[in-house]
Amino acid sequence: MDPVAFEVFGIPIRWYGLIITFGMLLGILLALREVRRQGENDEWFLDMMLIAIPVGLLCARLYYVAFNWVGYAGDLASALNFRQGGMAIHGGVLGGTAAGYLYIRYRGAKFWKWADIVAPSLILAQAIGRWGNFFNQEAYGVPTNLPWAMYIAGEYRHPTFLYESLWNLAVFGLLMWFLRNKRFHGQIAALYAVGYSLGRFWIEGLRTDSLMLGPWRIAQVVSLGLIAAGSLFYYYQSKREQHQT
Repeated sequence: MDPVAFEVFGIPIRWYGLIITFGMLLGILLALREVRRQGENDEWFLDMMLIAIPVGLLCARLYYVAFNWVGYAGDLASALNFRQGGMAIHGGVLGGTAAGYLYIRYRGAKFWKWADIVAPSLILAQAIGRWGNFFNQEAYGVPTNLPWAMYIAGEYRHPTFLYESLWNLAVFGLLMWFLRNKRFHGQIAALYAVGYSLGRFWIEGLRTDSLMLGPWRIAQVVSLGLIAAGSLFYYYQSKREQHQT
C-alpha cells in the first residue's frame, strides 16, 4: 500500500497527514458547535486551538523521540523532522492539554468546563487519526489466526489500529451522551481519561512497536496513571456535587 496520496511540486503528501488533519478539523467543528451551544466564547476556543494544536504536535514528536533517543542522539536535526514520522498520542494530549490549561487560566475561565467541551472531539479525532497508521502499515499487533487478522509485514496480525479506532468511537458515543447529562465540571474529561486509557492499556499489550522504558511499555504505564487519576477525580467531584445539592 502506497502511503503517499499525491505530490505537490514534487513534495509527497502522505495519507497519514491528510487523515490526521481531517480528524482534527472534524473535531474542531464538533467542539465549536458545543462551544456555541453552551454560550461560550468561540473566539477564545479558536485561539486556544491555534496554540494547543501546534504545541500538542510538537510534544507528540518530542515524546516519541525521548523514548527512541538512541536513534536520534547522533542526529538532533532529525528529532524535529516531522516528515520522518514518529509521534506519540500521549505526548500530544498531555502537551496540548497543558497549553490549553494555560490559555484558559489566562482568560480567567473554568478549565474543567472547557475540558469537557473538548474531550469528545479529541477522542473522535483520535479514532479517525488511527487510520493513518493503516496507510502507513504501522502500529499493528502480534501474529494471530483470528478471522479479522490483516496481512502486514509478511504475516497475519492483530489490526491494533482498527481496535483502537473502534474503541475510541465507542468512547466518543459515551462521552456525547454524558455531555448532555453532565452533573459537574470535569466529568467528561475524567471519563475520557479513564475510557480511552482502559482500551489503550489492553490494545498496547498486543502491539509490536511499543515505546519502552526497560521492561515497561510506556503507554501502559501512562494509561494506568490516567485511569487512577481520572477515577479519583471523578469520585471526589461526584461526592462534592452530591454534598452541594
